[in-house]
Amino acid sequence: MDITIHNTFLPHDDPEASLAFYRDVLGFEVRADVGRGKMRWITVGPAGGSGTSIVLYPPGADPGITEDERRVIAEMMAKGTYAIVTLATPDLDGVFDRLQGGGAEVVQEPTDQPYGIRDCAFRDPAGNLIRINQLG
Repeated sequence: MDITIHNTFLPHDDPEASLAFYRDVLGFEVRADVGRGKMRWITVGPAGGSGTSIVLYPPGADPGITEDERRVIAEMMAKGTYAIVTLATPDLDGVFDRLQGGGAEVVQEPTDQPYGIRDCAFRDPAGNLIRINQLG
């Protein structure tokens, strides 16, 4: 079977702040920007890449979601417990410095983990946890 991961979704509550983080600080390219105001679906991914993308979406836009569910999602996003994505780079320290210099909220500085990887962690403007693993 030949299956790949095409998109993953992360919620946002401020499209401009998300663009500033993913495009300007992380260096991702914007592949699509659909909608207007806070109801925007923004697709980003590594510059020059044609692989997996992250779709930044307004989590409360689903018409089947209740107001109680919207409230719970907003609370979880505010605590940073709603969504996580793990990225990878051959230059963990360089990426860490760039993100820290860009004002991203540091959760964990680069650390050698007991399970064999070196990684760091940040929160994006919506509170999503972004872990970054060292490649190689």
